[in-house]
Amino acid sequence: MSAQSVVPVLHDADEDELARLGYKQELRRHFSIVQNFGVSFSIISVITGISSLFLYGLNTGGPAAMVWGWVVVSFFTMIVGLAMAELCSSIPTSGGPYWWAHKVSTPEWAPFNSWFTGWFNLLGQVAVTTGISFACATFIATAAAVGSDWTPTPRAIIGIYAGVLISQALINTFGVGLLKHLNNISIWWHAIGTTAIAIAVLAAAPTHQSRHDVFSKFVDGTGVDGPGWSERASPAYVCIIGILLSQYTLTGFDASAHLSEETHNAAKSAAIGIVMAISVSAVLGWFLLLALLFSIQDYDATIGTATGEPVAQIFLDTVGHKGALVLLTIIIVCMYFCGTFSITSNSRMMWSFARDGGIPGSGFWKKVDSKRKSPVRTVWLAATLSFILGLPSLGSAVAFSAATSIATMGLYISYGIPIFLRLIGRARFNKGPFDLGIFSLPVSITAVVWICFISIVFILPEENPVNSQTFNYTVVALGIVMTYSLGFWAISARKWFTGPTKQIAAEEMGIDVMDPEVAAKLESEKNDKDSQ
Repeated sequence: MSAQSVVPVLHDADEDELARLGYKQELRRHFSIVQNFGVSFSIISVITGISSLFLYGLNTGGPAAMVWGWVVVSFFTMIVGLAMAELCSSIPTSGGPYWWAHKVSTPEWAPFNSWFTGWFNLLGQVAVTTGISFACATFIATAAAVGSDWTPTPRAIIGIYAGVLISQALINTFGVGLLKHLNNISIWWHAIGTTAIAIAVLAAAPTHQSRHDVFSKFVDGTGVDGPGWSERASPAYVCIIGILLSQYTLTGFDASAHLSEETHNAAKSAAIGIVMAISVSAVLGWFLLLALLFSIQDYDATIGTATGEPVAQIFLDTVGHKGALVLLTIIIVCMYFCGTFSITSNSRMMWSFARDGGIPGSGFWKKVDSKRKSPVRTVWLAATLSFILGLPSLGSAVAFSAATSIATMGLYISYGIPIFLRLIGRARFNKGPFDLGIFSLPVSITAVVWICFISIVFILPEENPVNSQTFNYTVVALGIVMTYSLGFWAISARKWFTGPTKQIAAEEMGIDVMDPEVAAKLESEKNDKDSQ
């Protein structure tokens, strides 16, 4: 029987494009271009990244490094985003980077490149959710402590953290139909809330820092009871590791790609969603950063605040106790939305990777809830892994900044691999509707160089001297994932992991890949054959 007589006529262009890539439409396609942008915008969430790492920035380079580091990082992040948008436009699937790596590789290397990219993207996704939701828990504890005698303990914060993750997972489980509405709310909440906070602190601040203090003041607080890295190494070293605040904040925009199978006109909308999210976040974030820095009343008191959060101290100094609670509430809601959509993106990536056999127990994790058209099982996997990654914060003063480094490096390495592979295999790349033309090559080269640079920077020690409490365990987490992915590949995965090609092969044989029952039957027959 011919393929034409089996495969039904597709009336939806997005499903037709997905079928060309070899997949059936399983998720509910209900996001518009604005909503696709909104998810990445909410996950970038400049108010979340800046607020949660503001203390790190004040100590690691100070205002000058924060302000100009943001400008530099925004430029190079846009370069990376443009290169990714081209890939996303050509290959709009939920797998994102690991699928792109497979598509632009030579046949003999495609499975390995896909496998390796997928595991780094998974690590980054989990760490991003950890950083966002742990910061949310910390700010909830801070708000509860303002004006009261209660002092947050690490155990209390972990308990709040668990509650935040569980509630976010419940929304992603039972509120799939509400996600697009929550997304619309999140877009406006982030945009208006961030602007309102910036205006409020600037308008209410009794005094303002000078332009020199904001744009030129360098601070080295990296020394623990002794000299910092500016003395042991150089001020440049401190400024370089200080860009973590900016680079971590401007991370997670691959969410637009992971939601491409739920977005209308995905080949164009998801690509534009990436670029829009970065550009809007870059401008809004710089405005917020300047407002907070200009509104500092006492630099040393802000760093040493009893609240534990310099941003909270700025609120107390400018708008008072009640006003501070209002502004903290705005931030907490932003962080909560951010974490909720991070789990949405995270679970889609895991589901897609499991669909292609990349995760242990893939047969279990790839199941889609037939009623809700959502990968419920990977939603809870994402929440569980994020909770586990947050546990080291109980015993290490630098665990949170390490988690943000892991998130940044894990994601950007997974971004860089397909961009690099596309560079060396340009003949295999079929451009989509989003095309940079003559700028494509220089943009891709610059993106790869920048990712290589930050991959070195964020494993460097952040505090001096280096000991068990100040060690940057980012390199440990990356080493574990690299060892696992390479070791498992050498021992087993190379024999059976073929990348995202199972459904493609089925379609080429004339089998209806749009029929889940047929696909399940074929997989069952293959498993029976492999076990014999």
